[in-house]
Amino acid sequence: MEENNSKKRILVVEDEKTISKVLEINLLMAGYMCDTAFDGEEGLQKAQSGNYDLILLDIMLPKRDGFSVCREVRKTLSTPIIMVTAKEEEIDKVMGLDLGADDYVTKPFSIKVLLARIKANIRRSSGEVVEFHHPVQHSAGTIVIRGLVIDPENFRVEKDGKEIELTRKEFEVLLILASSPGKLFSREELLEKVWGYEDFFGGIRTVDVTMSRLRSKVEDQPAEPEYILTKRTKGYYIPA
Repeated sequence: MEENNSKKRILVVEDEKTISKVLEINLLMAGYMCDTAFDGEEGLQKAQSGNYDLILLDIMLPKRDGFSVCREVRKTLSTPIIMVTAKEEEIDKVMGLDLGADDYVTKPFSIKVLLARIKANIRRSSGEVVEFHHPVQHSAGTIVIRGLVIDPENFRVEKDGKEIELTRKEFEVLLILASSPGKLFSREELLEKVWGYEDFFGGIRTVDVTMSRLRSKVEDQPAEPEYILTKRTKGYYIPA
């Protein structure tokens, strides 16, 4: 049965045309609008238009690989990205997450599971609330820390009245820190809470890279942060 996803547009970047067609048919049946690209250059060009609610991005692509596409997209857009690959090597997961991917699936995958992941990532992205043309009434669970307003229900972050676009992982990290001001969270704790890994090769770097991107969006001067502080070798915290 078709879901009410008709306003949501998905970009599928996949060079295997049989797989691409299967994905396109299933996305259309689920109610999404869908565009396709068969190489990294075409995928990047389409992705940078900013017309998509989610990008399904294969890693092994001709002309430009998925890692390169993800890196370039993240320079200007926070569109949710799900990386897709036939490989199960940990280093691929590390690289994808370091470059700003929001999720990761490995071929072969269940279409039902993939659709659930797509829906969850779109819901968690800040794109869900950009349609408001009037001040948003924040939910009861909203957290306010000086000029920073974090609204978990609407997946919305504002600073001094201006909305900040975050990826899903950036938002989840910020929410965890803001929910317990003054509490120090180790990198291992954040890795387990946000990424769901207790022992993830390269995970510590993933946390640090995500934190660096988050600071670049939240802080006036990322090199001299006032919201997200570091206790050397220990972890991160937001002062109470």
